Amino acid sequence: MSSKNSSPTRGGGPRSGGGGETSGSPTGLGPRHHPSDGPPPPAGEERALDFAKGGGLIPAVVQDADTLQVLTLAYMDAAALQETLESGEATFFSRSRGGRWRKGETSGNRLKVVSVTPDCDGDALVVAVRPMGPACHLGTTSCFGKETAPGVGRIAALERTIAERAAAAPETSWTARLLAEGPKRAAQKVGEEGVETALAGAAGPDEELASEAADLIYHLLVLLRTRHMSFQPVLDVLARRAEAAKGSG
Repeated sequence: MSSKNSSPTRGGGPRSGGGGETSGSPTGLGPRHHPSDGPPPPAGEERALDFAKGGGLIPAVVQDADTLQVLTLAYMDAAALQETLESGEATFFSRSRGGRWRKGETSGNRLKVVSVTPDCDGDALVVAVRPMGPACHLGTTSCFGKETAPGVGRIAALERTIAERAAAAPETSWTARLLAEGPKRAAQKVGEEGVETALAGAAGPDEELASEAADLIYHLLVLLRTRHMSFQPVLDVLARRAEAAKGSG
C-alpha cells in the first residue's frame, strides 16, 4: 500500500475527541516506549503516520506485551494517540460514541502501554500493553475468543500468577513458601523435577512426561523469580543462538 497525505510533523497537539488529524499532533512515529517501563528499546526509524487514509483514524492492534496475545482491535485519531503517549494508558477514538475513550475509565481494566509501533506503511499500529484486567467488555481476557494466553503465552501468564502468589502467606501457598525459602530450595526442586522428567521421558507414557515437564517449567519459573529474573533473558539467549546459527550456516 502506498502512503498518501502523510505528514512527518510531531509535537503536542490538544487532546480532543475529533476524528481528523490535529495540527501539531504525533503524525510521525517510531516505536514508542513509556518511561514507567524502564529504559526504552533502541529507537527505530521515524515513520510518518497516515491518518488521512482511514478518514482521520488508524487501526490499533492491542497486544499483551508479555504473552503476545492479541487483546482487541480499536482505533485512534491523532489526539487519542497523543494522549496515549503522554499518559501511558491506551486511549482510543470510539466510532460508536463519536469521541475519545480511555479503556478502563469505568471498569478499572486499564491498559498500561509498553510500546507503540507503526507498520511499514504508517497506517496501522501495534500497541503493546500490560492489562490491569480483562480487555473485553464481556469479561474475557481477549475480544478474540475465550482462551487466555494461548500457546507459549501460557508461560508469561504463569509468571504473573507466581508474582501474585508472592504476596500470599507461605503457610497457605506452596508458591509463596518456595519463594520465601529462596533460590537454593527452588533450585533443589528444579533438580528433583528434572530427574522425574528425565525418567518419564525414558520410560513413561506421554501423559506422564507432559505432567512432569509442566512441573519442571513451573519450578524453573519460581527459581528465576527468586533470582529477580523473568523468562525473557532465557528467550533472549535462544534468540542470540538462533542468530549465531544463521551466521554459521
